[in-house]
Amino acid sequence: MSLWKRMTLIFRSKANTALDRAEDPRETLDYSYQRQLDLLSKVRRGVADVATSRKRVELQVNQLQQQSDKLQTQAEKALSVDREDLAREALTRKSALTQQIEDLRAQHAQLQGEEEKLTLAQQRLQAKVESFRSRKETIKATYTAAEAQTRIGEAMSGIGEEMGDVGLAIQRAEDKTANMQARAGAIDELISSGALDDASSINRGDDISRELDAMSSHSDVEAELARLKGAKKPEALEGGSDILEPSAEKETAERPEERS
Repeated sequence: MSLWKRMTLIFRSKANTALDRAEDPRETLDYSYQRQLDLLSKVRRGVADVATSRKRVELQVNQLQQQSDKLQTQAEKALSVDREDLAREALTRKSALTQQIEDLRAQHAQLQGEEEKLTLAQQRLQAKVESFRSRKETIKATYTAAEAQTRIGEAMSGIGEEMGDVGLAIQRAEDKTANMQARAGAIDELISSGALDDASSINRGDDISRELDAMSSHSDVEAELARLKGAKKPEALEGGSDILEPSAEKETAERPEERS
């Protein structure tokens, strides 16, 4: 398939879909009914025109018949006064009128037949239009009821376009609310467990931590010093009194402090 044919097919399918969405069956039915009324009106005008032509032919036949009768009377009078020439002329004219009358009568019969056919077609078309009108009103009422029922159903179920947007907005609001509630609950749990302190206690916590760290460091120093003292006493005893005397002096100096 060529590119142009594909584009044409796509355009027609899109146009058909758009037209199908935009089409209102009630408007289409009203338009069709109006077209049928226009056609019925044309048929009626046709019947009226044929009837007018037929009536005109009838008038012409009557006029020619009157002239023929007059010529017949004139021919009879001419013969009564021995004017055979005038009688012959009158009869000749009458013969010509008689031919015209026969032609007009044939035309009249043809027009009468056309009028009868058109009248019958008019009656059938009028009956069809009346039937279509009744059916049209029934279809329109049914479509209107179905449309109203569909809209009510969509509004109640929330699947309509407008109600669908409202439903999505409500869903988004509920999701955000749930997220906020979950976040608030998590923060409360962290604060309660001490894993997350508030901002006002951060500096105070740092001071306490530093103080505790300092005490622990001091205790470690004192413990290490005591351990070293205990380890050097035997060495002092083995080394002699020179080393012992300072230790003795230091112990003598530390005892008054312990007593106090």
